[in-house]
Amino acid sequence: MRLRIDQMIYGGAALAYPPEPEAPRKATLVPFTLPGEIVEVLPNDGQHIPAEASLVQILTPSEDRIQPSCAHFSDCGGCHYQHASNPAQVNIKTSILRETLHHAGVAALPDIQAHTNHPWQYRNRSRLRVESINGMLSVGYNRRASNTFLPIHECPISAPLIWRTCEALLHVARENSPAGRCAASAAEVEIFVSDHEQTLQMTLFVRKSRNDFSEFCVRMQQLIPELTGAGAALLPPEGKQRTQKPRPVHTWGAVGLRYRVAEEDYWISRGGFFQVNRFLLDELVAIVTAGRHGLVAWDLYAGVGLFSRVLARSFERVVAVETSGGDLINTFKGAGRRAVEATTLEFLRGAVLQRDRPELIVVDPPRAGLGDDVCALLARISPAEIVYVSCDPVTLARDLKSLTASGYQLAELHLVDLFPQTFHMETVVVLRK
Repeated sequence: MRLRIDQMIYGGAALAYPPEPEAPRKATLVPFTLPGEIVEVLPNDGQHIPAEASLVQILTPSEDRIQPSCAHFSDCGGCHYQHASNPAQVNIKTSILRETLHHAGVAALPDIQAHTNHPWQYRNRSRLRVESINGMLSVGYNRRASNTFLPIHECPISAPLIWRTCEALLHVARENSPAGRCAASAAEVEIFVSDHEQTLQMTLFVRKSRNDFSEFCVRMQQLIPELTGAGAALLPPEGKQRTQKPRPVHTWGAVGLRYRVAEEDYWISRGGFFQVNRFLLDELVAIVTAGRHGLVAWDLYAGVGLFSRVLARSFERVVAVETSGGDLINTFKGAGRRAVEATTLEFLRGAVLQRDRPELIVVDPPRAGLGDDVCALLARISPAEIVYVSCDPVTLARDLKSLTASGYQLAELHLVDLFPQTFHMETVVVLRK
């Protein structure tokens, strides 16, 4: 089939139609293409609507098309936009964000302000599979649209120290020693580095608990001096991986690391959530907090307190709420600071009964968004300003529709490109009464 690429959609693919005006306007999803291109595709079997097709060749390329920087692009499931220049990627995401909000009925959109930084080597955390291929241990990811293992020899979106650690792991695994046997037993590895790659935390995911983990960590530290702590976690049996979490079985060295953002030091325990882009975090914090001050602010879904600490400089009292709040409880202390370990829904239900009303509420929910109940409670509490940080434009659009129906207006709309080369995007929305 010959198709013309019409527009990009959220998820990495593009909508395409036959280029002939008289042809039926039947939409087809095609990955690794750009608007305006004429392409040849091979239709895929299946009942998807729109239909899906595999790209065969580009007949008329876009001016925005470039040579991908990674040898594994299109085979690996991690990146989606390496064939587009970085300005084109930002334009694509801006268009998708605007279209998603319009489609949901969110009206009166302000101009979208885009924030970018270096598009490579930005990830401070990566989790990779470890498998033996023809007797040689390799690290890798899933092949695109499958669970099949793809061995890799580079990952240019990850911090250089992450890849050096992967190479060290494979080196140790070839050694005939307790450390080597421990390394060879890994099924997955997660590596997390600090802001300037000064320190590193590692988690080895294994199928069977071993007694040679300390020897492995000592050997790894000889090759990677930045390694300050590591843990081993036992993966659940096959078939139960969606219902059971890995169980920690060993620990070595420090249990976390310090990460500096916006002139604040954050403690992140090994495995704890933290934003992945090491180049844009200062700017993200500034967008959320700069120029905001008053008596009371709430930071909901606070994580380790990324926004709470900076808000505490300009508000007399800041309440930070997090479901798994161990790091937050231990570090967000002092006059005018209160850390609460609870779900946002539980906290807001209690706050409504107590008739608390802050001037500012910051929300940074997971991909599922806020949901109807939280939006309704926010509307009842009715702060003067809500700053919504979102990693999913679809759930963001749903929630904004609810919040604007309760009287809020969109005052600012920011696209923060925390995930270059992928379709993922971070959005910051400022809502005011």
